[in-house]
Amino acid sequence: MSTPLNRSTAGERTGSVPPVRMVHLGLGAFHRAHQAWFTQHAETDAAHPEWGIAAFTGRSSRAADDLTAQDGLYILVERSAEADAFELMSSVVEANPASDSPRLVALLSDADVAVVTLTVTEAGYHLDPSGRLDTDDEAVSSDVAALKKALPEPAAAPELRTAAGRLVLGLDRRIRSLGDRSGIAVVSCDNMADNATAVRNAVLGMARACQDGLAERLDEAVSWVGTSVDRITPATTQDLRREVAEETGYDDVAPVVAEPFRSWVLAGEFPAGRPAWENAGAEFVEDLEPFERRKLWLLNGTHSYMAYAGQTAGHRSVAEAIADPEILQGVEDFWDEAARHLTDPRLDIPAYRESLLARYRNPRIHHLLAQIGKDGAQKMRIRAVPVYEAERASGRTGAAAARSIRAWIDWLRTQDPEHLEDGEADALRQALAGAEPARALLDVLRPGLGQDAHLGSLVIAGD
Repeated sequence: MSTPLNRSTAGERTGSVPPVRMVHLGLGAFHRAHQAWFTQHAETDAAHPEWGIAAFTGRSSRAADDLTAQDGLYILVERSAEADAFELMSSVVEANPASDSPRLVALLSDADVAVVTLTVTEAGYHLDPSGRLDTDDEAVSSDVAALKKALPEPAAAPELRTAAGRLVLGLDRRIRSLGDRSGIAVVSCDNMADNATAVRNAVLGMARACQDGLAERLDEAVSWVGTSVDRITPATTQDLRREVAEETGYDDVAPVVAEPFRSWVLAGEFPAGRPAWENAGAEFVEDLEPFERRKLWLLNGTHSYMAYAGQTAGHRSVAEAIADPEILQGVEDFWDEAARHLTDPRLDIPAYRESLLARYRNPRIHHLLAQIGKDGAQKMRIRAVPVYEAERASGRTGAAAARSIRAWIDWLRTQDPEHLEDGEADALRQALAGAEPARALLDVLRPGLGQDAHLGSLVIAGD
């Protein structure tokens, strides 16, 4: 019989409870397998940790409820091709629903809180195709209206719908409370090109829409830190919960499973301090862009290709898809195209490709293609289109990147338009209903892309 997991039952294994010095927006499996892991392993004294994380959910409060019942504790299962390793995680010391604006304001008004991290997915930034905040978005306009009323009232803390809106509120209150001591790092950990600019554009765009001069005040206080993050983290299943109970004796309702590989590359300043993440293997660089593109194109780009081509071929997981010779060839061809534009010798592209194949073939990591395929419009826009355009600018066909775009279009045309899991579902439905759906879908990715005759010939008529 398993034991409920909490700090009482775990006892000395958790050490003392660290003070909250980090806030995280977007509490999910990836954060708990990645930033929380790095933070726990950065501590120099495991018995007396110094960096606790207060996390907030994205939409549903379920993760907060589950973790609160366990005092923030959970089991991380590191799953290699041969065996599992189980680790008790204790760096998340507080889990809150996204709706708890008063708690977010209180935390960000505390000078000891030095870092905010985010994993809210591409869609969670509410940016338009040009990379600016989409002020026509319903959630954005709702937050703008709420903030216009709340910002002049220091005690007001309305429930908000976007990460940008929550940060505008919390950072405004921080500046009011701390003045010259309000410096803080905001660290995007989402799989986006130039994610530091993405979060900056979202937050400052929201601030600019709400109050004159606020964007400038926030920009002065915040260091926008960019990252490249990498660790495959499949969704938690009931089978995983049973396995954790059998192996550890704990009835953990919120375990996480991840591959052994992990990588975190960061660029930016931390004015109020940070954990010593380098102790856990994180890299700090001056120029993040080459590492960012390597991961975004080689890993995420082929993940998206496999998600759509694989599901169309009847596969469920990455391991199944990469075992399909035709899909494997598409992956290799995409890598060949992308690698021509990844020339920094520090990237060691041949070794990176080899490691990706080993990771994809891990039969015990059930990374579901349906999970990867969500929010495809935002993902294809930054994962496949830039590779195609780089190849065309170099005088080549871009056929492999076009094949990935075509796989997305072909998959979309098999789906029920009313049940698309995509932040741009309305635009996709309108495109699918038109006379030339393929060209219209290209225009969703980038206005005018549907008029690219060469791409149209590859996407519509085949290679």
